[in-house]
Amino acid sequence: MKLVVIDADVLGRHRTGDETYIRNLLEELPSLAEAAGLRIAAVTRRPDLVPKDVEAIGLRGRSQGLRMALTLPRLLRRLGASLCHTQYALPLRPPCPCVVTVHDLSFVRRRELMGWKDRFVFRAVVPRAVRRAARVLTVSERTKRDLVELYNASPERVDVTPNGVDRVFRALMPGEEAPRDTPRGRYALTVGAIQRRKNQLAALEAAAAQDLPLVVVGPENDPALAAELRRRGAFVEGYVATERLAELYRGAACLVHASLYEGFGLPVVEAMASGTPVVALREPAVEEIANDAAVLVEEEQLAAGIGMALAERDRLVEAGLERARQFSWRATAERTLEVYRNVLAG
Repeated sequence: MKLVVIDADVLGRHRTGDETYIRNLLEELPSLAEAAGLRIAAVTRRPDLVPKDVEAIGLRGRSQGLRMALTLPRLLRRLGASLCHTQYALPLRPPCPCVVTVHDLSFVRRRELMGWKDRFVFRAVVPRAVRRAARVLTVSERTKRDLVELYNASPERVDVTPNGVDRVFRALMPGEEAPRDTPRGRYALTVGAIQRRKNQLAALEAAAAQDLPLVVVGPENDPALAAELRRRGAFVEGYVATERLAELYRGAACLVHASLYEGFGLPVVEAMASGTPVVALREPAVEEIANDAAVLVEEEQLAAGIGMALAERDRLVEAGLERARQFSWRATAERTLEVYRNVLAG
């Protein structure tokens, strides 16, 4: 069987969407890959987080640059890998074809929202990865358009494999009550890494205008912003386990997704799958994902959008549940596996 090695270095690092993507691919791919004559291995600093049906290969390294330049290519040679799958960056001189996933190009489109160090790294590694990868995967048509426009990527080499929804995200069952510490209708929720791009202060102001407290979930990438949110009265939970996140979605009056740039917008479909109305800024990827199942507004209309979501709750819940059914990690894995097969077939 041919060996596909997935770079799962993000596991356990609270990398929100990137980590969710890899974790769910590792859950879904093994049962599909066997029938295709492939076996799946994951290279990671946290082998304990790798699903049992995936071969876990530990690889540590203090420097990401050294890891991608030397240790990962050497490991791929030693393993006899037939294909490598990474995110954003490629190993230097890999011994096998590589597939790279690029979730978004925010570091180009909205560079003012990212620190200069991170922006420098992304602008250095992503163009090279897009040029040299056998195929490029991305999670929305919006990011595919960006890749074609900004990096002259051939559309035929870019495959859209939308994200899915974890099965843990579901609506309250008939007769089921929300957990006591998340009473339904008492708070608005926003989900995403705490940073300027996710625009949590705008969500807080809009929720306050509707007399709703705001619960903020996500790793505190910007401690100063997290402190400001707390000072203004937000309930900042930080990074939480998936089960806790599911509870918070189910208990919320609505999700307020004020992000200024998205490659997909995973909280939008997670909230819809949880039976929670969504209010989001009108942004290309979110429009693509949400369709007509969310209230989409400009930033100055965010508070009014929350009011609309509360008033039209029943319609939005029904539309959201139906829309969320169109996104599954199984389908993501099937599309990804098809790309693997095409690359390996030459």
